Amino acid sequence: MTVIAAQLQAVHARMAAACHAAGRDPVAVSLLAVSKTFGPEAVRSAHAAGQTAFGENYIQEAVDKMAVLGDLPLQWHCIGPIQSNKTRLVAEHFAWAQTVDRLKIAQRLSEQRPAHLPPLQICLQVNVDGGTTKSGVAPVDLPALAHAVAVLPRLQLRGLMCIPDPQPDFEAMKSVFARAKALFEQLRAEGLALDTLSMGMSADLEAAIHAGSTLVRVGTAIFGGRDYSRA
Repeated sequence: MTVIAAQLQAVHARMAAACHAAGRDPVAVSLLAVSKTFGPEAVRSAHAAGQTAFGENYIQEAVDKMAVLGDLPLQWHCIGPIQSNKTRLVAEHFAWAQTVDRLKIAQRLSEQRPAHLPPLQICLQVNVDGGTTKSGVAPVDLPALAHAVAVLPRLQLRGLMCIPDPQPDFEAMKSVFARAKALFEQLRAEGLALDTLSMGMSADLEAAIHAGSTLVRVGTAIFGGRDYSRA
């Protein structure tokens, strides 16, 4: 077993234990392997161990990686900031965009999504804890954005994504994630057919699962520490 395969197995065990502790079915929580700054060989190793969904923060790096890995049946998620000059790359190459926080970006993604591809799957990034340096729509502005994005023709709104600041303990972290879960349920009550709550990373996936996450984004615990000189 490779190191990446062993670490993937350990992450799945953590997820299953967290689901058990929260009284949830482990199949209700999926794993997104965050492969930013790691080369195609690391993705191939993870795929050989059964992982098919990968998250990338740096759009051009991701597109280059996709070209090398085109022989594998992988699902790619954009989980980094999306600027106007990169929307076409996202629309043409990714299956998911999890960091939409402005209507302008959503409109461009819809307009630029090729007709031969399925609708681009969308999560709205919400700044759930009000961090001043964080991307994401403010909770008060979220409903209007969600309803506007939901009717764009080449997009399918699936849910919410958040990256809150670290908290001092498990209960505090769970409480922040619970705010995102409440917003998610509010939008569902307003008639939006959402099924994805993307929250939780290597350090806090247990708290996120307890709060209701359906998709955890894990990089370091699978691939190890990052060398950002490659980014």
